[in-house]
Amino acid sequence: MRVWVDADACPNAIKEILFRAAMRTKTVVTLVSNNFLSTPVSPFIQKMQVPMGFDVADKKIVDSLEKNDLVITADIILADLVVDKGGTALNPRGKLYTPKNMKQHLSLRNFNTELRNAGVMTGGSAGLSKKEIRLFADSLDAFLAHHLPSA
Repeated sequence: MRVWVDADACPNAIKEILFRAAMRTKTVVTLVSNNFLSTPVSPFIQKMQVPMGFDVADKKIVDSLEKNDLVITADIILADLVVDKGGTALNPRGKLYTPKNMKQHLSLRNFNTELRNAGVMTGGSAGLSKKEIRLFADSLDAFLAHHLPSA
């Protein structure tokens, strides 16, 4: 089991949690990005820089992931592709995307896109709160505890 990170838009606070979890659980975390990333030196933390381009990092993640892998992303379209391929996606705000709830999240995303296109809703989401960071950490820990072999 591996953790993939859609790293270009991933908040630093979330990356730090992932780095600590990788070393604590000896789980490989691979950050995929278009840009250079600085990461701690660890056999459990890898980085993969892909060429610039629309959804190049997303495609690399989907092509590389295996069933039961976890992908960290705020991109609902990528999350849907991950779930379709047998993986699980976790949003930096702590929402877990699974086959049971993915279609609901896609519908909400599409509805919000329509509102933005109509000018009814503007702006993006707010920065991460401490509560959301804690929720992410708790969701990640629960996922890892459930999917990693016992020590």
